[in-house]
Amino acid sequence: MTAQATFAGGCFWCIDAALEELDGVESTTSGYTGGHVEDPSYEEVCRETTGHAEAVRVEYDPDRVEYADLLEVFFSIHDPTTKDRQGPDVGSQYRSAVYYHDETQREIVEAFVADLEDAGVYDDPIVTEIEPVETFYVAEEYHQNYFEKNPDKPYCAAQVLPKVEKVRTEFDALTAR
Repeated sequence: MTAQATFAGGCFWCIDAALEELDGVESTTSGYTGGHVEDPSYEEVCRETTGHAEAVRVEYDPDRVEYADLLEVFFSIHDPTTKDRQGPDVGSQYRSAVYYHDETQREIVEAFVADLEDAGVYDDPIVTEIEPVETFYVAEEYHQNYFEKNPDKPYCAAQVLPKVEKVRTEFDALTAR
């Protein structure tokens, strides 16, 4: 039996590729959530008129990877203290957010963020939104597994690959390799 988790933290290509490395992650889907426009296009989301974030829905086996492990990786591969920006990507669609699927996930992520704050992991306050997941709209096909299909594109080499390498190095015990 699989479970779902949904994360937003900059370009969905980065989150998708990094979480796909984890043993127990069955699939990832790039899409849009958190807004008010039904079935938005990438272009609409980029215009920042839909309220949606670029997000990744993760199907995972909780017997092989725990939700807290997904959170640990997610918070390590993006800057949760930067509002509406990750690296070169700027705009509300690039906000940091965890969209929880049930009350257990909400409790886990709230405690996780509180622990990060209490430990002083970041110099600035965490601005990650913690919201219930609503409708998730699947992004256009060319966005799915983008890094896997385009590893040599300049953006992938500069932005995605370092996150994937970080997961492979720092979370080796959790990876499928």
